[in-house]
Amino acid sequence: MADSSEFSFSVDARLDGGRHGRTGVISTPHGDIATPAFIPVGTKASVKAVLPETMREIGAQALLANAYHLYLQPGSDIVDEAGGLGKFMNWPGPTFTDSGGFQVMSLGVGFKKVLAMEAVGVRSDQVIAEGKERLAVVDDDGVTFRSHLDGSRHRFTPEVSMGIQHQLGADVMFAFDELTTLMNTRGYQEQSLQRTHEWAQRCLDEHERLTAARADKPYQALFGVIQGAQYEDLRRKACRDLETLRGAEGTGFDGYGIGGALEKHNLGTIVGWCCDELPENKPRHLLGISEPEDMFTAVENGADTFDCVNPSRVARNAAIYVDEGRFNINTARFRRDFTPIDETCDCYTCANYTRAYLHHLFKAKEMLAATLCTIHNERYTIRLVDRIRASIENGEFDEYKKEFLGQWRGRIKVPGQV
Repeated sequence: MADSSEFSFSVDARLDGGRHGRTGVISTPHGDIATPAFIPVGTKASVKAVLPETMREIGAQALLANAYHLYLQPGSDIVDEAGGLGKFMNWPGPTFTDSGGFQVMSLGVGFKKVLAMEAVGVRSDQVIAEGKERLAVVDDDGVTFRSHLDGSRHRFTPEVSMGIQHQLGADVMFAFDELTTLMNTRGYQEQSLQRTHEWAQRCLDEHERLTAARADKPYQALFGVIQGAQYEDLRRKACRDLETLRGAEGTGFDGYGIGGALEKHNLGTIVGWCCDELPENKPRHLLGISEPEDMFTAVENGADTFDCVNPSRVARNAAIYVDEGRFNINTARFRRDFTPIDETCDCYTCANYTRAYLHHLFKAKEMLAATLCTIHNERYTIRLVDRIRASIENGEFDEYKKEFLGQWRGRIKVPGQV
């Protein structure tokens, strides 16, 4: 069997005041990850518009790809034949894959990128986006869904998800779970939590079997996924229950993922509930996060790693991050602005290009616009989390958080911008 000792986690510095925030190191067969760490998202084995080599140059420690999308295209068997996700995409460092549960359910109810993240309106267990049809149906054994690409019919079970992720070969993978929305009733949340718990046991059992069957491959860590929506008792129960699970050979989870729909104002509270319950000696990954200010909240409350598509997604729509917030580079104000995006940024874009040039690229609909702006936004986010990690190590987290949030205003309104 592949050696589980190839994966480990150690804690270094901690925040004071009984807070869960900390620094540490996750060791994987493809390298170490200094935590807290931002994990850029390369959904289809590619961070959109940017070379994997460039992601390494700008300081990314690991990349996360999506099991659902890679299963549909090109097929996890092809990635396996290529030597695994890292070799397939020419990325030498650690990799993560999610279970596919988020995409199966979010695309299945028509929400695409956002899954009912605000609890508004009447509770319903038939949540579906307006004007969309249901493409996914959950039962106790798994999920039957239709591909968003061609409408073909597919089925994911815990065993299928484990098989796909083992073929993808990421260093960290996640147990298959049912994702609910904040609109679901309390009763359904309870049923779903039990279903996710049972699926987690099946994932552990299948993970052990596949690890033994693929003993010539590097060890892949399996993280359990915590659901429970906005309910404290369900979140805490999910953590405690997952911690007790073991496979037939005695294998438990190597770490934990905090998942599900989260209201922004409850992010820190929910992460804190989970980290109250989770073991100190295992890493915690927050599945999906939003803006830079949320990273302080996540880290302070105990998240060791987290992924986010926002830096690349907003970059493709001309939105640029700086310490004061974000602004749109394609507005008239920047037509004759021959300064870098950010004088303090050390990225390739800021060293070589001006706001005026980037403005021109977007207006001319040149593909290079997305590349250059994504480089900046990804580097900005990586550097921000690097600074958060250093501030914990230096005992200056509170001061740095106050300084950053004092100038961060979210979306900057500038003259001439609409």
